[in-house]
Amino acid sequence: MSRVAKNPIVLPQGVEVALSAEVISVKGPLGAITFAANPAVTVEKQDGALVCKAVEGAANADALSGTVRAIVANMVAGVSKGFERRLNLVGVGYRAAAAGDVLNLTLGFSHPVAHKMPAGVKCETPSQTEIVIKGVDKQQVGQVAAEIRAYRKPEPYKGKGVRYSDEVIVLKETKKK
Repeated sequence: MSRVAKNPIVLPQGVEVALSAEVISVKGPLGAITFAANPAVTVEKQDGALVCKAVEGAANADALSGTVRAIVANMVAGVSKGFERRLNLVGVGYRAAAAGDVLNLTLGFSHPVAHKMPAGVKCETPSQTEIVIKGVDKQQVGQVAAEIRAYRKPEPYKGKGVRYSDEVIVLKETKKK
């Protein structure tokens, strides 16, 4: 059995879990998430915690038990605390403005970029060069942040572009005569 799967998932106050053979659904104060359960892994509720166990004889059950445990733990954390990803815009004239479920970006192109937020993900712009993406689904928040970053990745000579707030860009030395 996976070392990750051996750790139980403690359920915080106000989080409800519904387990069935096909779907695991978690409901909390910030929202609800569902996950298609894998038949090679069983999830059981024991003493206010969730335990993931590999089914005997199923292929890849040990590896999947750790993966399912990590996904369910992220679901529980998402509906109780939520996830956020911060992006910074570095460059002259690079700006961001959130308007409803659309993020308007000015990234030095000849046209503005409008990125539509999917359901369940919210976007805030505390300043013109800072973007905060929030949601209950960790995978979805990370995917939206990666899509926004892909519009203008940080370039290696001046570091201009869209970067994660904790990302470190190693700048290259310019060409010498």
